[in-house]
Amino acid sequence: MTMFEKPFSQACENNKQPILDVIRPLFQGSKSILEIGSGTGQHAVFFAEAMPHLQWQCADQAEYLAGIQQWLDDASLANISAPQTFEVNSSAWPSGNFDGVFSANTLHIMSWASVQVLFQRLGENMPEDSLLAIYGPFNYQGKFTSDSNAQFDQWLKSRDPQSGIRDFEAVCEQAETAGYSLLNDHAMPANNRLLCWHKKTRR
Repeated sequence: MTMFEKPFSQACENNKQPILDVIRPLFQGSKSILEIGSGTGQHAVFFAEAMPHLQWQCADQAEYLAGIQQWLDDASLANISAPQTFEVNSSAWPSGNFDGVFSANTLHIMSWASVQVLFQRLGENMPEDSLLAIYGPFNYQGKFTSDSNAQFDQWLKSRDPQSGIRDFEAVCEQAETAGYSLLNDHAMPANNRLLCWHKKTRR
């Protein structure tokens, strides 16, 4: 990759505004957001520019950090921190004091075992009263919500049998175990959803 070749995702360009419309009011009282699986960095730049009250922290596997940094360098926004390496099953939890987490198109890429580890780590590392927003396709009662999602799931499994579109109910069970209560399940374009949780305060 040369300095002029930033990674680019058309899906990010397509979904960034609909996602922002949901997370802007969700994160209006937040101060620092951890983005797990920042990918190209496009979401981070768009959201940080639109929500200047937030400090945005990118995190992803090491191979993606250089591309993310290119987007951050070009944007020159004071409220985005340098990306941190994060491997769900091995890396230390990203450093910082976060009161919210955002992740897009990650759960269906990871194995189900890794999804379980992710929620366990959210439960262990995120403070009470924090927020969680996860974007992507989900099944309901074990059924696909569209033919295109069923085809996408087949494609995912052809690349990695451990991946696949996750069941809403199973994901919510993991979140509940980690201390989160569901706030909203937003329908999004292209047969996606945006699930929002609040980490409950222990009494």
